[in-house]
Amino acid sequence: MTEVIGARFRSGPKEYDFDPRGLTVEPGRYVIVETAQGQEYARCVTGNHEIEDGDVVQPLRPVLRLATENDRRTWELNRAREKEAFAICRKKIAAHGLDMKLVRVDCSFDGGKILFYFTSDGRVDFRALVRDLAAEFRARIELRQIGVRDEAKLLGGVGICGRPFCCAEFLDDFIPVSIKMAKTQNLSLNPTKISGTCGRLMCCLKYEQEAYEDAVRRCPKQDSFVLTPDGPGNITNVDILREQAVVRLDDSPESPRRYHNCELSVLRNGKGSRDGIEIPRERPARWEAPEEEVDETELRLRDEARELAAMLESSDNEDAQEKPRRSRRGGRGRRKGERPAEGERPKAEPSAGGPKAAKPDADAGAKGEGEKTRRRHHRGGRNHRKGDSAAEPKPEA
Repeated sequence: MTEVIGARFRSGPKEYDFDPRGLTVEPGRYVIVETAQGQEYARCVTGNHEIEDGDVVQPLRPVLRLATENDRRTWELNRAREKEAFAICRKKIAAHGLDMKLVRVDCSFDGGKILFYFTSDGRVDFRALVRDLAAEFRARIELRQIGVRDEAKLLGGVGICGRPFCCAEFLDDFIPVSIKMAKTQNLSLNPTKISGTCGRLMCCLKYEQEAYEDAVRRCPKQDSFVLTPDGPGNITNVDILREQAVVRLDDSPESPRRYHNCELSVLRNGKGSRDGIEIPRERPARWEAPEEEVDETELRLRDEARELAAMLESSDNEDAQEKPRRSRRGGRGRRKGERPAEGERPKAEPSAGGPKAAKPDADAGAKGEGEKTRRRHHRGGRNHRKGDSAAEPKPEA
């Protein structure tokens, strides 16, 4: 067993192991460590712990000391120097007319080396640029060309999921991702939906790939010829997550049905002809979802909820009996077409002349004549156009 600590640098989320050499380092403390590029300022993320000798990445670099206040000030001065170098380098690139995009500048802890990261579509001859930068900063200059995924890792950002980039947050190394993973997971092959900000396929496609591959092995392929509890048919769609399949039965092809994988007997996996396939007489049994394990407390709460619902329902029924529901029309107690209750006096049917039959009257003719006159005048007034003179009434006979 070897005692180590885990530390991270500002350049990325990858954790490196270092030999504490007897020092006790708590997580969150800053230390000065030795690297292949010289001394560096790092933050401890994992305190002293032991790992197997076979898991140690050689060579195991040592921890020189715990960081002091002077080390922190030196680190801040280097950050300010990086911003200045970034602005100067962009001006030099424009002056030389180079087709390159500057991404970031890192300055070593001792200030003897400055590293420039850039992206470009092709190869760039930057020898003249290196000479100008070396004369400007009086330090060792190194230009390193990186890809678009490394650019996203260095700059950071927020993905379409609303969380910081995985490569800038916790991924130690980039994982290989292919379009086959998107096909296996039944995702849309639209590049805008399965690509990250860097323009490459999203790293998260790899996270659930093994689970999907395991589910695909248990599920039959599409267009397979299967036997269901309702008869033979062909699979039209497969739901990998639910492990279910939609089958178009031979007896009723117009109404496909959904079955669980346990209910299907695969007679032919995938596309092909049915010739020579013998359909067994025994059909698979119906699948029932397993009952969930519920503790006694949850059962007691369910029983109390049922009792409370029954009490509320009984009280609602009693209120409904005490206050009979009235009809919306005219406040009558029963709806149209219903028979009167026992003991209730039926209402008189209206006469053919209207709801209330008019009594014979001597003035009935005069009243009717006056009503006709008012209606005629009303219609004449509404049909009258603007600007026309009113028609003169006809003389009485």
